[in-house]
Amino acid sequence: MSAMLNTRPARRLPVPPRRRNVRWLVTTAAILTVVVGLHVVAVRQTQFSLPQLITGWHGIWVFLFGDQKTVGALPPDLSWKVVGPGLGACVVTFSMGLLGTTFSVPSALFLALLGSRTTSRNVVVYQLARALMSFLRSVPALVWGLIYVTAVGLGPFPGVLAIITHNTGVMGKLWSEAMEETDRGPLEALRSAGASSAQTATHAVLPSVIPQFTSLFLYRVDVNVRDALTLGVVGAGGIGFYITQAIQEFQFNVMMTYVLMVMVMVIALDLLSAWLRGRMLGDARSGTAVQHPGAGAQP
Repeated sequence: MSAMLNTRPARRLPVPPRRRNVRWLVTTAAILTVVVGLHVVAVRQTQFSLPQLITGWHGIWVFLFGDQKTVGALPPDLSWKVVGPGLGACVVTFSMGLLGTTFSVPSALFLALLGSRTTSRNVVVYQLARALMSFLRSVPALVWGLIYVTAVGLGPFPGVLAIITHNTGVMGKLWSEAMEETDRGPLEALRSAGASSAQTATHAVLPSVIPQFTSLFLYRVDVNVRDALTLGVVGAGGIGFYITQAIQEFQFNVMMTYVLMVMVMVIALDLLSAWLRGRMLGDARSGTAVQHPGAGAQP
């Protein structure tokens, strides 16, 4: 043979060392100093103390198993007089989260269209919509619940109103960001043809983000059901009200029963929403992968 194959591995060139100048070292040291300093201040402000937690084991033991004066959380009270009202309260809590999410869809979609650069051309309208969404989501649902309880009284209704108000800001922001991440090709084509903002949003933007919108909607239902649980603290009904009442009466075994019911409800809802999101995303991907039978045929 006139030539021989060279089977020896190629020689790897050494990676040149990265030069670290004095400016880089000073910047890194300054950043680390600031981060460590912030954590030191946070530990002092929160009075974080692991030894205090270790020495307080007796209180945890009394809470879980009780003593001569207090009924412990374990075992939970599984009698029907506790489980029966708890099941009804779980239905109320789920209904609050579902209605609060569903009824906030029109207002969230309206603000999302105004607060997205893809569909809003007016800078002033865009900034006002973003500011309103920031305000609605910056106020916690618990505070909105207090406001609506003073307006319409105790019960699940103020809880639904609180979730609607808070979720409008949160879901509007998520939907507006989803619209900004869409393909701008069809949008620019419609605009060049003289289409208005409403026409481009209806025919180009919204059809492309329906799977993302639906996935975010299911996610918010899951979150809002848990928010509905905390709204019971301010008298907005649901299983949270029963948990608060049991704690105030030192019936920790009854409280544990309600907590276990909430855990089962949240896990079931999480599994259901994850299954629905997976099915919708799978259908969307399979729909985009399907082509016309004659699209790839050669004449």
